[in-house]
Amino acid sequence: MHPLEKLDHAHVWHPFTQMRGWLAREPIVIVEGEGAVLCDVHGRKYLDANSSIWTNLHGHNHPKINSAIQRQIKKIAHSSALGLANEPASLLAIKLVEAANSKLTKVFYSDNGSTALEVALKLAYEFTRRTRGGRAGRSSSQANQPIFLSLEGAYHGDTVGAVSLGHIDLFHKAYAGLLFKTDKVMSPYCYRCPFNRARPERADAREYRKCNWECVGLVEQKFSVQKKKGNPHAAFAFEPAIQGAAGMIPQPESWLKKVSEIARGHGALLIADEVMTGFGRANPLSTLNTQHSTSLFACQRENVQPDFLCLAKGLTGGYLPMAATLTTQKVFDAFLGGYHEFKTFFHGHSYTGNQLGAAASLASLEILQGKKSIRARQKLEVALRNELKSLWQLPNVGDIRQVGLIAGIELVKNWRTREPFALREQAGIRVCDAMARHGVLTRPVGNVIVLMPPYCTTQGQVKRTLEVLRMAIAGTFRLK
Repeated sequence: MHPLEKLDHAHVWHPFTQMRGWLAREPIVIVEGEGAVLCDVHGRKYLDANSSIWTNLHGHNHPKINSAIQRQIKKIAHSSALGLANEPASLLAIKLVEAANSKLTKVFYSDNGSTALEVALKLAYEFTRRTRGGRAGRSSSQANQPIFLSLEGAYHGDTVGAVSLGHIDLFHKAYAGLLFKTDKVMSPYCYRCPFNRARPERADAREYRKCNWECVGLVEQKFSVQKKKGNPHAAFAFEPAIQGAAGMIPQPESWLKKVSEIARGHGALLIADEVMTGFGRANPLSTLNTQHSTSLFACQRENVQPDFLCLAKGLTGGYLPMAATLTTQKVFDAFLGGYHEFKTFFHGHSYTGNQLGAAASLASLEILQGKKSIRARQKLEVALRNELKSLWQLPNVGDIRQVGLIAGIELVKNWRTREPFALREQAGIRVCDAMARHGVLTRPVGNVIVLMPPYCTTQGQVKRTLEVLRMAIAGTFRLK
């Protein structure tokens, strides 16, 4: 075993990892990266098929982002945002506001996706208390405190507030005693929707579904019931276009518009979690009209205007941990007052507005908005869609879901019955392990194989990724 592999086993505790299994095998230790390719300590090369857990937009070792960081580090790496401002964070704020193209004019920086959601939750909570009948004076133990609504299967991060907003028992049940109560409502999971009367076909379930938008009706019902209790929902949190950790669950066209209008009608704020979907990841360039051809955020697909836009992961192009929560002047104004009023937003992070992260983010945005990147993303989306079609021949592929440059392939025991694998069978893990042995790295979400390649991925690399995935599925389930 390589010395670095031994050190990892001796001291590193990995996230979302059953460490007994991890310690039973040699880990892959990455030491280099170039474009869509990673290299380990033994010189073995791998295609990075999930953009290093959904963060790396433009590829590793990108010269433009490298240069931006090098220029900035010659000036200063970090200074506090507590009582001080800095150049790159100020420039980045206006760029994010312009990209949002909405009423979101204020930017609060933090460290990661969880904290971006935590910021939105705290702001929405206190804004609601200050604007609904003077409730700010009530104690937190009293009734009628602001209550939040999110989707079944929601995952919004691992801080206590973000976990409270999530609804994945496997991840969150252990911490139930730490959490505050939030409501949940049915997710539009067309492939496994109890209201979908369509028989399984060899196509994305959204394309052949037969229903009457019962999932939207349940959202209306949930808001109405809470309103009758005399304490309407303060905010509705969602991942626009597609839910990530829930299993890459895409929303049928117009669902987001419909439920957002319902939420607005009941006076709820909208919290858009674009930690995964932001920066062009979920915007299908090949099918959107010209107006939205360069949109960077999934909310813009259906002209939904959130009150909070939560960003992280790809913000710096996958280089540094940094996040941002965008909100409106109206929310900002609720926190203005004299010092003696203590209306300050009492929340912060040591590395808020970090100069290196902001410099990397500015370079990443410039790349994203360039014609070369737009063309590359369009070609990559088409190549991914074309290559995914070959998976329909496999009986253990139940559903293939693509939203822009995100793809989820759900594995089942038999596509005709949709019978799922039990999690203990580790179907997704086994397939991804087989892929790694053939030089392609990704990570499953349960029984769903996730493909989310960097934007620089070539058509040849996409073809290779799908060849390996087909081989891995066939080998894992011993298909002829």
